Formats: sequence, C-alpha cells, structure tokens
Amino acid sequence: MLDLEVVPERSLGNEQWEFILGMPVAQCVQILKRQCRVIKSVQAMYSEANPLAMDLVLNLPNDGVRLVFDPVTQRLKIIEVYSMNKVKLKYCGVHFNSPQVQPTIEQIDMSFGATHPGVYDPSHQLFILNFRGLSFSFPIDSKFEVSPGPGKILELRRRTFERNVMFGDSCQDVLSSLGSPCKVFYKAEDKMRIHSPSPHKLAQSKSSDYFFNYFTLGIDILFDAYSHLVKKFILHTNFPGHYNFNMYQRCEFKVGIHRDSKDSDLDDGTPFVLTSCTKWDSVQDYLGKPVEAPVVLNRSSSTNTTNPFGSTFCYNLQHMIFEVMANNHLASVTLYPHCNKTDNHLIT
Repeated sequence: MLDLEVVPERSLGNEQWEFILGMPVAQCVQILKRQCRVIKSVQAMYSEANPLAMDLVLNLPNDGVRLVFDPVTQRLKIIEVYSMNKVKLKYCGVHFNSPQVQPTIEQIDMSFGATHPGVYDPSHQLFILNFRGLSFSFPIDSKFEVSPGPGKILELRRRTFERNVMFGDSCQDVLSSLGSPCKVFYKAEDKMRIHSPSPHKLAQSKSSDYFFNYFTLGIDILFDAYSHLVKKFILHTNFPGHYNFNMYQRCEFKVGIHRDSKDSDLDDGTPFVLTSCTKWDSVQDYLGKPVEAPVVLNRSSSTNTTNPFGSTFCYNLQHMIFEVMANNHLASVTLYPHCNKTDNHLIT
C-alpha cells in the first residue's frame, strides 16, 4: 500500500518519488515504470478521435489515485485521491488517513484548513474538497450542497528561454545552445533512402549520419556524417495513440509557412502558422493537397513486430515531411533545407 506525503500546491509522493503539479506526462510514466512492483495497475484514458478535446488521464485503480493532464501542454494539472481506503496519506509527516481510520470532512479541514470552498456533485452525491490540486471526495447527503461562489486555482508560472539553432550549425553550436542531448543515435540504415531522387541512393556509405535526440524538448536534430552540420529537424507532437507516445515530450513549435510563388495571388502576405495542434486538413487547405501518394510508415520494435496503433502516413510539402495519424493530427513534422532558399521560418 502506498504511503504518500501531501504537499499542498505542489505534489503527492514519498521519499523515493513524487508526482509534481506541472510535471510532463513522460516523467510521470517513467516513475510508474520504475515503481511497477508497488504500483501494479495503471490505466491510460484519452480520446483517440479528438485528443485535444479531452484530458489525458492516468488512473491507478489499485491505489485510488488519478492523475489528470492537460491535453495540449501534457502537464499534470490535477492529482485526485478518490479511494481513501487504498492509500495512506500524511501531511507534514503526520498521517491523517489510513485504511482503518478514514478522515471526516472536519478532520480534513483541521489538517489543511478550510481555505477552498467545497463542491457538491449532485449526480454522484459527492462532496469534493479541492486543496491546491488535490481532490478529496466524500459521500454526502444532497442537503449539504454548497452554493456557487468564487474560488482559487493554481496558476502555473512559465519561464521562457530563447535559443537559436539553424541549418548548417555545427555540433558545437547545438551543444552550446541546447546542451547535451538525451541520446545520440547513429543511422545504421536509412529506410527512406529508396525515396531519394539521388542516383546514389542505394550506395553503401562508410559513415553514418547521426541524431541528437532531445526527448525533453521533443526534437531530433540530424547531422551530416562528413561535415557534422545540421541537415534536418524532427519536431514531435507526442499525441496518445502514436507508437512513440511518451518517448518525447511535446514540442510546442510554431512554423510560419508561405505559399509558393505560383500561388502568390492567393497569398495576402500573412504566413500560415503551423503548431503542434494543427490538423492535417488545415495544412492542405492552405498549401493544397500533395501531388505524390504518401509513404506508409508502420513502426515496430525488434522484440514486438505488431503495432496496435496502426500505420501513419508521411506527406512531403514545401520542404517539410508531415507524419499524419489516422485521427488527422500530426505525429511529427520534419524540416529540411531547400537547395536555393528557405521557405519556412521556425518561430519557436
């Protein structure tokens, strides 16, 4: 049974690990993986058809804890303890809940203070006390329903840093701007080489291009094997339902796109801003449909050849490769330079 410390306005956890408000979903999943002997059951709930419309939820049914993440930022916004008999809770080192003695509303008020008004849920006949991101639910009679009133919520503080990485930058430039990558991956083979227009596309190379994988930024940067200069960026959206979900954190990118010069009559000079939340239909409405058929990408691991999420489709438009999921969302966007000019500008 979990024995957890409640830290108002911050976290729920113990000496080994803790779930912190504002934490990316990837970090929470890593904690759950490491604690698999203690936390034995985890349920992931999300909307496959419209993942941006509903919260992403990690439910711990054996422990009575529910972690709710914002669908856009994928940051932990609510920690809910909904089954008090499955977990031990303490505040400032003193237990106020155990399977033998479950707290009353009065005891919770004494421990945390009645600073937040309770909310009555008439559909489930529950009285919910919200203490800075932690929700405690009590079965209660409808006569105790609290009238609507103003309340307080936790507002996350965001700090912004500006770093510039350009095509043609060296490894040293990237390391200076972004720091050491989470992983360096050498391309032993390029499965997309057959789609290259180069007559030497099947020639064997003695050296391999390599990626700097920044999992916490949601970015892969490809370097040329000989010049060691940046030649490609891959921006990951980290949508649930994708094979690589939770490998990367979501990259909150903004890419300004202009129409080709032949479509200048339709262009008012204002760029189309591509983001991690942009759908493929919106891209096609602005740039037009691709002429070539998509490349079907079916990922699988060396130990498990099945992919329960199905294939994705890669389209090439304006020197970018759009990896599109079945629900019309973008799984990743790949940027590569044009031989004459750069049509796309990475805003953030």
